[in-house]
Order: sequence, then structure tokens, then C-alpha cells
Amino acid sequence: MTEMLKGIAASDGIARAKAYLLVQPDLSFSKKSIDSVDGEVARLQAAVTASTEELQKIRDIAVKSLGEEEAQVFDAHMMILADPEFVGAVETGIKNDKTNAEQVLHDVSTQFVEMFEAMTDNPYMQERAADIRDVTKRVMSHLLGVTLPNPALIDEEVVIIAHDLTPSDTAQLNRKYVKGFITDLGGRTSHSAIMARSLEIPAIVGTEKATEVVNEDQMVIVDGNTGDTLLDPSDADIAKYDQAAKDFAAQKAEWEKLKNERTVTKDGKNFITAANIGTPDDVVGATDNGAEAVGLFRSEFLYMDSAELPTEDEQFEAYKKALEGMNGNQVVVRTMDIGGDKHLPYLPLPEEMNPFLGYRAIRISLDRQDIFRTQLRALLRASNYGNLAIMFPMIATVSEFKQARAIYDEERAKLVKAGTPVADKIEVGMMMEIPAAAVIADKLAKYADFFSIGTNDLIQYSMAADRGNEHVSYLYQPYNPSILRLVKRIIDAAHAEGKWAGMCGEAAGDPIMVPLLLGMGLDEYSMSATSILKIRSLMRQLDTNDMKALADKALTDAETNEDVIALVKSVTQA
Repeated sequence: MTEMLKGIAASDGIARAKAYLLVQPDLSFSKKSIDSVDGEVARLQAAVTASTEELQKIRDIAVKSLGEEEAQVFDAHMMILADPEFVGAVETGIKNDKTNAEQVLHDVSTQFVEMFEAMTDNPYMQERAADIRDVTKRVMSHLLGVTLPNPALIDEEVVIIAHDLTPSDTAQLNRKYVKGFITDLGGRTSHSAIMARSLEIPAIVGTEKATEVVNEDQMVIVDGNTGDTLLDPSDADIAKYDQAAKDFAAQKAEWEKLKNERTVTKDGKNFITAANIGTPDDVVGATDNGAEAVGLFRSEFLYMDSAELPTEDEQFEAYKKALEGMNGNQVVVRTMDIGGDKHLPYLPLPEEMNPFLGYRAIRISLDRQDIFRTQLRALLRASNYGNLAIMFPMIATVSEFKQARAIYDEERAKLVKAGTPVADKIEVGMMMEIPAAAVIADKLAKYADFFSIGTNDLIQYSMAADRGNEHVSYLYQPYNPSILRLVKRIIDAAHAEGKWAGMCGEAAGDPIMVPLLLGMGLDEYSMSATSILKIRSLMRQLDTNDMKALADKALTDAETNEDVIALVKSVTQA
């Protein structure tokens, strides 16, 4: 019998395939005495061999999908399994204690983890603790005879079912086989949702119970346009959704015709539709989807994808590649936004009660100027190869911006004096994501060359609600009049000083929000690349004069998030 599961539509499209449960198995065990030491050692050796073979397969796939450098983590895991000190210690423990392999493996791995974690003066060795944990979990799964999920080994069409998906999980997903995914947690702005849009995989998040009600290999239909999941669909359901998938493909083909067109409204006004990217390689997806610029290059991914702080030359090459790939169109690079939910194993941060409100982003850069200056030098050197703009994240005060800008000016002057080519014009702006900054936008606009509104953080800070917490997810209200008024204040402040204002939060690609933003005069709309053509098509149907009247009504008459949604739909049928 067909069942319906409701969630949040996170990435457009329709998929139908068997369910693949990406959930961690139960690895619990009991301590036992053994009769045959040789038999227990043989059981351990078989588990180690199976784990090694499995890791080799995963590594081979990772090389093809992620590259040689990213796949090296699996070399480290295989080296641990080949290390006589680690495996030998387990074998010795089995022989001496006459205890089952599971218990001895647990005890030995705990000793190794504690040893590595204690090496606080050596970040590289501290990282090995995580490797020990991963390897132990894999060997333990073979000892217990349970299957450990390996998304990189999927070789048939599936829909992933998970409690949540981390960036590393989604990085292993092969689009050839993974047709969609469904999670218990998350919202439209969660990392998994953003990655799904980048991969063009239909996705539904925030179902709360997908991992509880969906069974392995159960047939599911994912409607990423509506947020509906069908379990065990009937023949009639399959026919209906197969047709809907064909209709959506036809719609995408129509949007594709706009790839090389400028973004123009019904009344002939020009705007910029840009892409958010995480790596230089993402530029290909941006240009393939008709991006007129990169409105957000999340430079922290260069730090997160490295085993140590990336050097100036490594960063220079990455920025240069992105700038050249955009063929003269502007690339806005956000300086390192580490902290909150983004951690670097080689850059330990203090334990904090509220990390999103703590030591992060520009606060780290201003404190660790060695890291900040290295990044700025790399950016300045790369500026000679394209149209670069730089923005600072998490600016709360005028003093913070002026201090960051002064450091930038110092590094620029040093390079110019040394004869290093640097572009004549580089715009230096800031993210608008802290309510305090929005309130003094008129003051900040005197110093910043542009504003880029980060709606994800602006909303969660304004509503005092963690966007990743399902218990308060109802407070993630992008259309709430309070949020709209902050956005309007930011845009007006920029324009009053002759500066431009953009948006790089997910709201920039939201069909409900875009008519309001047009009415407020937002200049640049930066979003997941796969949303660009859909939004460009929408803008061609809208008159800015009508949208101004709509925005004014939303700002003055609406009281709730729902009021604004109803108002926009009554005017645009969005």
C-alpha cells in the first residue's frame, strides 16, 4: 500500500528508485572469553583483510570522482591496517587476555585515540585520532557481520535515505547512480540541500522520520518540487510521476534556451544572476548554467579540503583558475569563513557555548593576521587574471570593516612596491548578515564598495533561531516583514552612496523572494548555479514597477511570513 511522507522541497526534480539507507548500524557488543585463540586471531585477520579490500575499492572510486589528493585519506586508513603496532597490539591482546576480538579492538583503538589526541602541539598527529576511529568502525563492522554504509560503492540507481548528510557524505555521491535523497533533518539552507542543488539531484529534507519508516530496497518516488515522497507507489502513481518528470525535463529545456541571454525584466531592466561556488572547479557548472558572475566564492573550502593551512601559492592558483574560468565576469571571493559549524582539524578553536556567536570568520582573520594576510596576498596576486572583488564575512561594526580594509591596503601597497602585478580596480565589500550591521548600513556604506546580503545567517540571528535545529525551524522565515525591512534598509543604504547591493543567501534563488527583491531594487542575485535559468525565466515575466508596489505593500501591510507568501502568490502565481 502506498504511503506518503512529507518534507521540505530542497532541490527540484523527480526521481524514482530503490531506497539505500545511509544510516550507521548497531556496532554494540559484549565482552566474552574465548576458547580458541587461533580462531579468534583468524577472525580478526579476516576482518582486517575485508576492510583493506573495501578501502581500496572506495579509494579507486574516490580518485575518479574527487581526485588523487582527496583520495589520500584512504591511503592513511589502509596504512593503519597494515601497521603491525596497531593490528599486532590487538592480536597480542587476544592471546594474552583470551578475550573476543571486538573487546580487544575497542580497548586498543581507545588507547591509540587518546594518545594521538594528547599531542596538542602537533595538529597533524591529532588528526590521526579520527583515522583510528574510522578504521576501527570498519573492522568492527566486519567482526560483527553488519554492513557499513559506503556511498562511494553504490553501483545501481538508488535514493539515499539518511538522518542527515554531511558535505563529505554528499561529495561521495555518484550522480550516475544516486537519483535523489531524503533526510530526517535540515531545511532549504542546510549544507545537504545546497549540495543537492549543486549536484542537480532531487532532494527532500526535514521529513523527521524517513530513516524510521523507509526500508532498504523499498521503491520510493522523490518529488523535489513539492517535498512529497511516495513509498511503494502504485502503477498509477508511477505513471503520474514519470509524466511529471518528463514535464519538468521539458521545462528545463525551455530554461536552457536562456543560457546565453542577459537577465532582463519584462520592462527591460537589467539585473545580474550569479552563482555561489565552493571550489574553482565549480566555475564550469556556473558557466554551464549561464551565470553572469560568481557572487560568492566560499574560500573556506580551500582550507577545509586541505590537511594543513593552504599556502599562498596554492591559494593563488585556485583563485586564478576561478577568475580565468569566468572570462572577465566578476568573481566575489569571501575571505575565510571558519568557525560555527566549519572546523579545521589543524586549527583548533576554543570550545564555546555558542560557536555561531563566537570566534569565527572575520574575528579569526583579524586575530590571526598571519592567515588573513596570506589569503589577501594570494587574492591580490590573482586579481591580475580576471575581475576580482573581495568581501569580508561577519562584519558587525564600522571599526571591524575599517581594520580589515586597512590590512588589505597594506598588503596591496607591499605587492605594488615589490613590482607584483595587481589589478587597478578591486572592489572591497562586506557580507551583510548581522542585524547590528544592517541597522547601521548607512554608515558602513560609506566605506564598503558593495554589500552582499547573507540571508541564511541574517534570518537566524534576527529570529534568534538556529537554522539547523528542527525544534525551532518554524522560525526560519525569510519573508517575515522584519527580515524584509532589514533587507530593504541595506539596499537603500548602498544605493544612497552609489554602491551596489547583492544577495548570496539561498533566498536569492527563491521564486517567492525574487519578486520582492526586484521591487526593492536588489542589483545582483547569487544562488546555486542550477537555479539561475529558472530565476532568469521568472524575472523576464515581471515588471519592476509592479514589483515595487508589491514590495511596498509587503513592507507596510503584511504582519506575518504567511501574509507575504499569500501576497506574492496573488500577484505572481508563484
